[in-house]
Amino acid sequence: MNLGIFPINENDKKPQPLNESQLGFGQYFTNHLFSMRYDPVKGWHEAKIEPYHAFKMDPATLAFHYGQEIFEGMKAFSVENGGINLFRPQDHFARLNQSARRLCMPEIDEGFVLDALKKLVLQDREWIPKSIGASLYIRPVMIATEASLGVKASSKYLFYIIIGPVGAYYPEGFNPVKICVCNTYVRSARGGTGEIKTGGNYAASLLAAQEAKSKGYTQVLWLDAVERKYVEEVGTMNIFFAFDHKVVTPALTGSILPGITRDSVIKILRDFGSTVEERPIEIGEIIDGLKDGSLREVFGTGTAAVISPVGELNYQGKDYSINNNRTGALASRLFAEITGIQYGKKNDPYNWVEKVG
Repeated sequence: MNLGIFPINENDKKPQPLNESQLGFGQYFTNHLFSMRYDPVKGWHEAKIEPYHAFKMDPATLAFHYGQEIFEGMKAFSVENGGINLFRPQDHFARLNQSARRLCMPEIDEGFVLDALKKLVLQDREWIPKSIGASLYIRPVMIATEASLGVKASSKYLFYIIIGPVGAYYPEGFNPVKICVCNTYVRSARGGTGEIKTGGNYAASLLAAQEAKSKGYTQVLWLDAVERKYVEEVGTMNIFFAFDHKVVTPALTGSILPGITRDSVIKILRDFGSTVEERPIEIGEIIDGLKDGSLREVFGTGTAAVISPVGELNYQGKDYSINNNRTGALASRLFAEITGIQYGKKNDPYNWVEKVG
């Protein structure tokens, strides 16, 4: 499959935001996007990098009605020598294909799409922020595009990638956030779609997140759907608990997203010499650890925030302070290690960085 590249009209260029400290997250998009289409006869075709534009969709498009939609999120980083680093893009595209299989969608050619992504990033490289803490966010998306109201898997699909400069995901930046344990609503159950990146999972989390924010909390910590006692994940992050002599994170049991940053943290922690346990962990164990002081730190992990320390946890109406609401030493060390690799300031012994250009 050939890749077409279409330049934008110079008069239509969007201005790049100049104040990188005020970028926020997901507010700005670059001049171009990548797209390609799928049908049963042609397979994936019409691959092209073209000016950023709105898509025209039939009102009966299946993605609107039955939720066949998947996505990924990754980043590109400006390196001091003028280079560009992608962080674990192959793993993100492999996870996208896992999501596609679960929702009866066609898989992409991971190598071809990675090459197209590199060309897209180079096309709009002037949008990549230069400051530490800012980056170019990359959002690959696949949606069903057949126009039909019958409940079925679509026969046609659109895959596209949009990119844009971002700063910190949370307003708190790398400062501790406050999270609230939810035991009223359910995000996902085993056997469902909780382990893939599809919009329905996030839609299911919105009400709880809205209620948590109205009470002053940044995010929701979800419990399992059956017994409502096993910790799963935060709405936008995987979660880790650093006890006196071990670090525990919930096991991937089918309802938790297998985070790329989660995997990175586990590998780095073990290289630090830490004992890491991937296992079911009850909320009661967390509360007991906070009460007796054995639970030293709590932090979330994800592409958007990288490492997000948790300074306060609310459970059953009671607030529990974590590490005196300060960022812990382990979270700080992990953040420095991962971002150091991403920005090319540290060696990459894991071969996670894919260089562009």
